[in-house]
Amino acid sequence: MTSTHVNEQNFEAEVMKADKLVLIDFYADWCGPCKNLAPRIEEFAAEHPEVKVVKINVDESPNLAASFGVKSIPTLITMKDGVGLFGSVGVVPKSGIEKLVADSLQKLAPAPDNKGTPPSP
Repeated sequence: MTSTHVNEQNFEAEVMKADKLVLIDFYADWCGPCKNLAPRIEEFAAEHPEVKVVKINVDESPNLAASFGVKSIPTLITMKDGVGLFGSVGVVPKSGIEKLVADSLQKLAPAPDNKGTPPSP
């Protein structure tokens, strides 16, 4: 699976109504660091079909960038059910992308059921 380009017209359907965790990559075509990060984003998308990876060009969708408070690019943000979870600004290694997503999934995980577990002494 590869990333999906999202703009103001399809954001609602692609991101807000997604049935799984979404990783948003805010970028611009002229941005050197964004170009450096792009292959890692695509590699992550191919290896993790359980996460929807989308790319938003800040020049084409400035209102979306502003609504997320994006002031520097590249910016990565995770979302689920219309709620922003975690973000990262700047170029990160693939392991950084994986940690961002893992932290987001952990936050979404239901709390363990401790019923029937005796208290610690």
